[in-house]
Amino acid sequence: MGNQNGKTAIVTGASGGIGSAVAERLARDGFAVVVHYAGNAAAAEAVVRGIEAAGGRAVSARADVADPAAVARVFDAAEAAFGGVDVLVNTAGTMDLATIAESDDRLFDRTVATNLKGTFNALREAARRLRDGGRIVNFSSSVTALLMPTYGVYAATKAAVEAMTTVLAKEMRGRGITVNAVAPGPVATKLFLDGKPQEAVDAMAKAAPLGRLGQPDDIAAAVAFLAGPDGAWINGQTLRANGGIV
Repeated sequence: MGNQNGKTAIVTGASGGIGSAVAERLARDGFAVVVHYAGNAAAAEAVVRGIEAAGGRAVSARADVADPAAVARVFDAAEAAFGGVDVLVNTAGTMDLATIAESDDRLFDRTVATNLKGTFNALREAARRLRDGGRIVNFSSSVTALLMPTYGVYAATKAAVEAMTTVLAKEMRGRGITVNAVAPGPVATKLFLDGKPQEAVDAMAKAAPLGRLGQPDDIAAAVAFLAGPDGAWINGQTLRANGGIV
C-alpha cells in the first residue's frame, strides 16, 4: 500500500459486506479511510487493523446515519484524523423485505431512515464539507429496474437515492466534485444471503448472463473507478454493477 495519495475517504457501513471491501480497496488505492459503522465496533476495528497491516491509514467512527448530528461527527473525525474529506461512499443500508400489503410501519420507517435519510444526511454534510475536486458515490440497487415483489419499500428508497444523486451532481457545479451511484445486483453478502433458501440463491446466480452472484470486490472495483482518476468524466450517473442481470 504505502503510496498514499493525500486524500481521505469516508465509507459508511464499512464494517462488513460490500462496505468493508470498498474501504479496503480505497485504502489500497492510496486513500486514508474512515471506516464508519453502526453497531459492530469489533468488525470495524478488524477492517481498520487489516488496512493498517497492509500499510494503509484508517480510523473507525460510529454513527447512526439517520441522526444528522452523528453523521456530522463522522466528518469531524475524518478532519481531525486526516485533515479533510475528499470522497464519500454511502454503502450503509438495510433490506427488510415484505409485500406492500404486509409492510408494517416499522419496516417502512427503518428502511427510509437508513437508506434514504441516512444517505441524505451524509450527502448534505458532504455538499458542505467535501474539498473541491472530490467524489461522492452513493449506493442504489439494480432492484430499481428489476422491481420484484416484496422489494417495494426498499426499491423506493433506492430510486430516491438515484434522484438525489443526479440533482446533487448539478448542484456541485463549479467545484469539480462528481456525484454518482453504483447499483449492484445480487452480491454474495450476509445482507443478501440471510434468510434465503439455497434454491432462491441459485436462481439469482443463474439470472445474470455471467452466471454467478457478484462478489464484494466486484462492487468495490466499480466504486474505485468512480472515486479514482479514471472516473473523472463520469458525473450524475447510476452505474449498474450486476453482471448483466438487467
